[in-house]
Amino acid sequence: MPKIKRKQYNIKASELNLEERLVHINRVAKVVKGGRRFSFNAIVVVGNKDGIVGHGLGKANEVADAIQKGIDNAKKNLIRVPLTKTKSIPHSILGKCGAGKVLLRPASDGTGVIAGEAVRAVVESAGLNNVLSKSLGSANPHNVVKASFDALKRLQDPIEIAQRRNVSLKKVFEG
Repeated sequence: MPKIKRKQYNIKASELNLEERLVHINRVAKVVKGGRRFSFNAIVVVGNKDGIVGHGLGKANEVADAIQKGIDNAKKNLIRVPLTKTKSIPHSILGKCGAGKVLLRPASDGTGVIAGEAVRAVVESAGLNNVLSKSLGSANPHNVVKASFDALKRLQDPIEIAQRRNVSLKKVFEG
């Protein structure tokens, strides 16, 4: 049986030209004796728009520091996403994280990205141009980003499936 190349999760961020996208900033207040103490957390998505994407969360007392920590965290969590010729996904998939669920469906060429803010950031950073999505359940940006990332992580490349089954690529699409 031929050796199957698995998805690469240890991708070197320094070798890639990654673009950062800020998805959401949350201000958290802690009540102390002298009043309120504020801290911030930032959800950041990075990607090279060619099949590699990552997400991260940064927490700090200043917004800029939280964003930088989020970017550093996102560069540590990179995955490779299988793309079709039309810059879509090979099949429908449902991603879950907590109460957040995201349904991603392939779309024909010219459709564009039909998604909410959090899902759009993840999908466009991955390089997908034709995708339909529906956010089900929680609207919390933390869970929505993680759920859409989970969906992209679980996508299977048709070529990999054909190799695993020892059949032709045509047979995989026929069922």
